[in-house]
Parts: sequence; C-alpha cells; structure tokens
Amino acid sequence: MHTPAPTTGARPPATAYDAVLCDLDNVVRYYDLTRVTALEQAAGLLEGTTAGLAYAPGLDLPLLLGRITPEEWAEAITAGLTDRVGPEWARELGRAMAEAPFRADETVVALLRRVRERVPLVLVTNATLQLHDDLAALGLGDLADHVVGSAHEGVAKPDPAIYRIAAARAGVPVDRCLFVDDRQENVDAALALGMTGVLFREPADLHGPFGFGRTDGRTGGG
Repeated sequence: MHTPAPTTGARPPATAYDAVLCDLDNVVRYYDLTRVTALEQAAGLLEGTTAGLAYAPGLDLPLLLGRITPEEWAEAITAGLTDRVGPEWARELGRAMAEAPFRADETVVALLRRVRERVPLVLVTNATLQLHDDLAALGLGDLADHVVGSAHEGVAKPDPAIYRIAAARAGVPVDRCLFVDDRQENVDAALALGMTGVLFREPADLHGPFGFGRTDGRTGGG
C-alpha cells in the first residue's frame, strides 16, 4: 500500500483521481538520435528513415513485448536498410539506433515526484526488458511506486489489459486513475476504461491535472 510522503506545502483540493499512471518515453525519457541523423545524411538517406523503419510495428512490437533482444532489433533494422545503403551503412545505422543515448526531463521528473507525495505513481510504458536498468541509469529507480513495462507483462498499450495491470498495482479502481501519455490512441484507450486522460505535449500540460501552479515543481530541464 502506498504511504504518501509528507508534503511541504498546502494540500491541493480533492481530485478526481487516486493514482497517476504515467508514460515514460516522450514524457519523461527522450532519446537523442543525433548520430543516427548524421549517419543518414552521410549514407544519402532522408532524415527519419531509420526511425520510421525501426518503430514500425513489425519491428518494434516484438522488442516491446520481450520477444526479441535489442541486438536482434538492430539486426532487423540492418536487414531493412541493406538494400538501400549497403551492408556497412545499414549495420552502422542499426547499431546507432539500438544504442541511442537518452536523458530524463528533469522538469517532468520534479512534477511527478511532487504528485507522488499525494497519490501512488505508476510508470506504465511500452519498453524493453532493459527498462529497470534504463531507469537506474537515469537515476530514476525510485521515481515511481511501481513500474509496469510491456516486455515484462507481455502486453503493450493501447491494449486495455496493461492499463488494468497498472491500476491494480496502484491499488485503485481504473476509474480513479489519471493517465498521462504522449500518444492519442493510448489516451483514448484509457478514457474508454473510465480513466481521466491527459495528452502530454509539454510539462505545463501536467500543472492543472496535478493541481500545481505553473512554477511548482520546476527545477529546470528540457
């Protein structure tokens, strides 16, 4: 059971939710594809070609369901690009995609830590089996009360099952959950279950739903 940490300010008014379920990628974590872009330019590919191939459901979903490893994903990207740029460039692009560095948005992290003082926080994300290692590398192993990852659960958003798993981990009914995601289809799936949904575009999108002023919880970051 979640035990809220002591708050440092006035408690916000009663909310329409008893837990926050939050996406990870493009909300908290951001990948840097600078090297991929540079390689595409050098190989004569349009920018975004590699990501478009890598994130296509046929390649991406097996990775996110834990059915293939990141190394196998890189090999699949390489195979998909070989006819366009040759094996050497394709191999470099596949490796760069699989090894792309990432960072956390510290502004969002601060907001999530604040809201966790009041309600349970669950990260619910389509991610690989390396999810917990990735969070540790970001220094975010303690960010949430629970982490629900698609590869570990064998089901990915927007399948309703993963939302129900996350709500159960939080210990609250699905209709008492606030769900945050950057993809409309994932938010729509949450709404269909009776959750409150927030389509994320920037940290300011969280201020109202979390009951914070525009400067609360800000520590900088991108």
